[in-house]
Amino acid sequence: MTLLRVEGLTKTFAGLVALRDVSFDVEPGAAVGLIGPNGAGKTTLFNVIAGTFAPTAGTVVFDGTDITGWRPHRIARAGVARTFQLMRPFPALTVRSNVVVAALQRHGSQVAAERAADAVLERLGLSDRSGQPAGTLPTAGRKRLEVARALALSPRLLLLDEVMAGLLPAERQPVIDMLRDIRAEGTALLLVEHVMAAVMALSDRVLVLHHGELLAGGTPQEVTSNPAVIDAYLGEEMLIADT
Repeated sequence: MTLLRVEGLTKTFAGLVALRDVSFDVEPGAAVGLIGPNGAGKTTLFNVIAGTFAPTAGTVVFDGTDITGWRPHRIARAGVARTFQLMRPFPALTVRSNVVVAALQRHGSQVAAERAADAVLERLGLSDRSGQPAGTLPTAGRKRLEVARALALSPRLLLLDEVMAGLLPAERQPVIDMLRDIRAEGTALLLVEHVMAAVMALSDRVLVLHHGELLAGGTPQEVTSNPAVIDAYLGEEMLIADT
């Protein structure tokens, strides 16, 4: 059974084609990496799947239901949550309150939302910082908080937009381990990432976007040895894996 099916997705902005006829599937519990140069259309694709933008053409089907054009809150309640590359916590609220606010979108009462938030904070190793203002967290802590707020929605599919961005090399492995644990508990991952070491470690399958079109797809090994991908992207970007 397919969890997410994207078919013929096209998005234009005032005549500029950001996505052109993009199609792919994500299976339940899978981890799919999405790579490509800056401006390739990766975040636009996330925005269409999550409901921020309506597509110009094509469909998005989640768990057998056509969710094309649904509003973001409705898609989130259906089971698709996302993180943002530019983190957006409420800085003056505590870490716990940030997660409770997210959990309220999914759970019907304050008590249920607080219970869900506490479980997520424990799961992601943030319980000891639950009373701390979110704005005082270091970058690695804010990354965990961004994931925690998404997980508070109890998603079946988690869209991860560059969760490694801004992290030091020593800070990346704990995040990779955290995402592996999330996946092991049954949540499918679709991740946009430039750090190729993370893509290789996490992904069953990798899709390559270039100029808004799918250039290639396959296992991480197949994609990273594809001459077209190396020419369009990896020749430069593979350097990020070791920095």
